[in-house]
Amino acid sequence: QVQLVESGGGSVETGGSLRLSCDVSEYTRSDYCRGWFRQTPGKEREWVADIYLRDGTTSYADFVKGRFTISQDTSTLFLQLNNPTPEDTAMYYCAAAGPKHKTYGGSWRLVPGNWDYWGQGTQVTVAS
Repeated sequence: QVQLVESGGGSVETGGSLRLSCDVSEYTRSDYCRGWFRQTPGKEREWVADIYLRDGTTSYADFVKGRFTISQDTSTLFLQLNNPTPEDTAMYYCAAAGPKHKTYGGSWRLVPGNWDYWGQGTQVTVAS
């Protein structure tokens, strides 16, 4: 059973930086893609970025492109937040997905229900 634990959230000022971490308890053959989502009260969880383990290919939502960076090592997933704005305030979740029924680079990544494992979330608050 894969377990994900996020850390690194907190308060940051606009234009500052913050790095989120997600410790993955166990690497398995089914560990295919890892990603970050975020959610604010009353809104649906939205995709932020993801990375494929086999080749390191990354993808970003337009609203974070050029500001956030996703990276990984064997057991930890990271999300570097640079120049955040108050609109980036949210609970951030990491997720992992196995390859079953998931096309490489496909749109399945944008839908939270298609991911197999989730962390508990870490809150990021950006002050103006």
